[in-house]
Amino acid sequence: MNTTTTNETTNFSDIIKKSIMENFQSDISLSKILITLGVAFVIALFIYFLYKRVFSGVLYSKSFNVSLIGMTMITALVIIAINSNLVLSLGMVGALSIVRFRTPIKDPTDLIFLFWAAVAGIVTGAGFYTLAALGSVVIGLILFFFIKKATIDTPYLLVINCESDSSEQEVHKQISKAVKRYNVKQKTVTPGNIEITLEVRLQDEEGRFVNQISGLSGVKNAVLISYNGDYVS
Repeated sequence: MNTTTTNETTNFSDIIKKSIMENFQSDISLSKILITLGVAFVIALFIYFLYKRVFSGVLYSKSFNVSLIGMTMITALVIIAINSNLVLSLGMVGALSIVRFRTPIKDPTDLIFLFWAAVAGIVTGAGFYTLAALGSVVIGLILFFFIKKATIDTPYLLVINCESDSSEQEVHKQISKAVKRYNVKQKTVTPGNIEITLEVRLQDEEGRFVNQISGLSGVKNAVLISYNGDYVS
């Protein structure tokens, strides 16, 4: 009875040991390294051009976009090393757990691309090339469709200074004719002056639109400002 239990325990331990030894290889072939890094670079290049194409912020950062390529390839390299050695994998997990990145992310879309680059590197480094490539294509098409569709009409802030309530009403009538929808973001009333800040969306002919507003009776000036859709009054 005891002999049977011992044999079963030994066999189970051998299975676990064999599984670990098969998954972790001390020697990494050069061809595997080159293929993995090549696939990671192609996917990273796809992320790079897509980010550049769909960027809708105020200032485009080329250094941030290039960092997406570096993150994908470096992550893939780390995963290759982790898959090759059990002791090294435990050490790298411990070392990476104390790393803190404090780069401020202003746009949530940038966070999506950062996470995408990291995940693409992990999946590629693990050897799932088809999953990494196909998943990146699907994600890229979805992001391109939703981000570009949301930015067909460029958002603007229209700041108008007028003299009285009657001139303000004329401004609203003119804007209603020129745009489909607009929102009043802020209104400041002082003696002899009314300042209105409105959100409007235009496709083209911005100069003509501003000239029409400025030409209204009682309007002192009108300024059109492009912004990314975030406004705090």
